[in-house]
Amino acid sequence: MSFALTTDQRDLLEVARAFLADVYPTERAARSSDSTEGWDPDSWVQLVEMGWIGVALPEERGGAGFGHVEETILVEELARCLYAGPFLSTVLALPALEAADAADALAGRSRWSFEVDGLVPDLDRVDRVLSAAGAVDATGDLLATVDPTRHVGRLAGSAGGTTADVDRAQLLTYLAAESLGVAEAALEIAVGYAKERTQFGAVIGKLQGIQHPLADTFTDLMVGRSLVQAAAWRLDARPDDALRSATMAKAFLGDAAVVATERAIQVHGGIGFTWEHPLHRYYKRAVWLQAFGGNAAAQRALIREELAPIDQVVSGA
Repeated sequence: MSFALTTDQRDLLEVARAFLADVYPTERAARSSDSTEGWDPDSWVQLVEMGWIGVALPEERGGAGFGHVEETILVEELARCLYAGPFLSTVLALPALEAADAADALAGRSRWSFEVDGLVPDLDRVDRVLSAAGAVDATGDLLATVDPTRHVGRLAGSAGGTTADVDRAQLLTYLAAESLGVAEAALEIAVGYAKERTQFGAVIGKLQGIQHPLADTFTDLMVGRSLVQAAAWRLDARPDDALRSATMAKAFLGDAAVVATERAIQVHGGIGFTWEHPLHRYYKRAVWLQAFGGNAAAQRALIREELAPIDQVVSGA
């Protein structure tokens, strides 16, 4: 596999970034406001018109016929602007939907989510939910979460602990891609501030105490990007071998995004802790992503279980 984006993938990245910068003032304004919503439902129509909902869905099912690499590009870019709509929920549920339901979702007539480990992300922002028992209406109870722009709930009558027919490798890969987008945005904000903020007649970006943490974040994100790209590539080329790569990406970036936002807040000093500054929103999204689908310890435990037979062979047990 190649870790370099193709020309078409780079074009998609540039178009997505420019599009989001121009057409989502609500989401971007939420960075510095006290709003707990940060999402305009009308923005969903724009994503549908851009064809983003079915990017990775085969053409015979009404999608664009691209791959998971292209879709992770969109997931990452939406995370960079803290998009609060149910894009992640819908695209993850989409492959498992019946033809008629998938057609409705692609046309923007319905928004979907899924039940995993007894939880449903974006329960109050979707119409239908793919549960272990099948497709049901999105009715249930919302739960308090650290990120007020990414709601989670439990379905009415759910016994909990159930998991819908959602590709776990795809789920973990996309959560890792979101974490990457959040961390990159936090790093950009911190670097921009470090270049402009002056103390004692000099910009703080010249101080090693500022440079080193930001350099560490940059290094982490280079590693994380390779893990996300490898996981996305395997979803397309080697789906039977994708779960381990996805688990590694989620484990690494779940923690890396939290650390990246913490470092960005520290670079900003006192202003970084204020309610009006956007960094606390990035931190909250990073913490949410770290926990959902299993934290790093849970992901590494799964990897250890998978590798246990290999260890036994090596040790002669």
